[in-house]
Amino acid sequence: MSALTLRFFTKAFVAALAFSFVSAAVAQESQPGLVQVVALDECDPATFNAVLGLDFCKNVALAALGYTTTFNDFFALAAAGTPDPGWDFEPDVVRIKKGTTLSVVDQGGEPHTFTEVAKFGGGFIEPLNAGEPTVPECVGGFKNIAVARTRILQGSHLDITQLSKGTHRFECCIHPWMRMTVEVK
Repeated sequence: MSALTLRFFTKAFVAALAFSFVSAAVAQESQPGLVQVVALDECDPATFNAVLGLDFCKNVALAALGYTTTFNDFFALAAAGTPDPGWDFEPDVVRIKKGTTLSVVDQGGEPHTFTEVAKFGGGFIEPLNAGEPTVPECVGGFKNIAVARTRILQGSHLDITQLSKGTHRFECCIHPWMRMTVEVK
């Protein structure tokens, strides 16, 4: 193959590659996609499992690194009105296009919910509410089918689709300071 032919094929390949990237970018811009939300916590496996049962807290990675909160400290912080910031949804605010799917992944050690609420407030475990009343959407805990459908087990995910335009508020009905706002354009 001559140098001229090789240069032609190289330019043609680069042009085709650039066109495919531009086409993909335009397609992503015009079509809603997927946004990941991560649920995190720092439960200490030894103390949480001693109280709540074997394998309730599966936070082995953070435990190995020393980033955990004991069961008693967890409740003490919540009672003092300063709940542990290691329990969180990341990011705190998301702005998406209508039609975008939120994929909420539980990368913590214990279960969470990702429940849409009209107004932020307390969850269904009163000692964790820091004095806030339980919001209507969380009343009844997992006996409430609407809450049970929003539960995310460790290592699993929940997809939220078809959000209407406007502002949506989500919180964990177990750990109510885990809050997130989603703005849909």
